[in-house]
Order: sequence, then structure tokens, then C-alpha cells
Amino acid sequence: MEKTPQETLEQDLQEEGQFVVDDVSKIIKDAIETVIGGNSYQQNKVNNWTTAVVEACTSELTKLMKPYKYIVTCTIMQKNGAGLHTASSCYWDNNTDGSCTVRWENKTMFCIVSVYGLAI
Repeated sequence: MEKTPQETLEQDLQEEGQFVVDDVSKIIKDAIETVIGGNSYQQNKVNNWTTAVVEACTSELTKLMKPYKYIVTCTIMQKNGAGLHTASSCYWDNNTDGSCTVRWENKTMFCIVSVYGLAI
């Protein structure tokens, strides 16, 4: 059954306010590439890199003009054979809220960025 123009408009409006994981994932990947790119791990730069990645993500997320509060975390770890395990749990409305985690790596480090979007 074909949708009426009103139903199509309502669906478009509903999707406009949704947390779209693909869009958020692209924002995260772009931020990491821009800030860290081809750099090798340097302990004295990690604080600046994590701050810059988080700020770049937050800035781009707010440009989406969606009714969300965002939480952004960034972990950078040197590749040295040590293990790293991470987990999260959220209690929220699955219809509106969402999360996205990106794991990025190069030869010398891992970067893990998580974004949580909570509908206002």
C-alpha cells in the first residue's frame, strides 16, 4: 500500500529527529582522521588528541540541529600488547535515544570513541 503525502511527511519528520548511527559514525571517523590521522603514538600528545577528537565530534553533532544532548568519550591507547576491555549499559528510550562506538587503529595506537545521544 502506497503512503499518502501526509504519512510520508510524518515519517520524514520523525526520521529527522532520530539518532542515525551511520551519520554519527562518519562524524567520529572524520574527527579521528583529522586530529590523529597518520601520527604515531606520542604520550605527550594524547591529552590534546583526546580533547580535540571529543570537541570535533561535539561540534559536528550540534551542527545536525537535532533535539539531543550528547555525551562523547575518547580513549587513546598505545599498541603494546596489553588488553583492553570496555562495556557500557544504558537505560533509555530505544525509539529516540542511541549510541555509536567507533574503534580506530593504526600501527602504534587504538582510538575508541563513543557517542551517546539522548533525546531532549
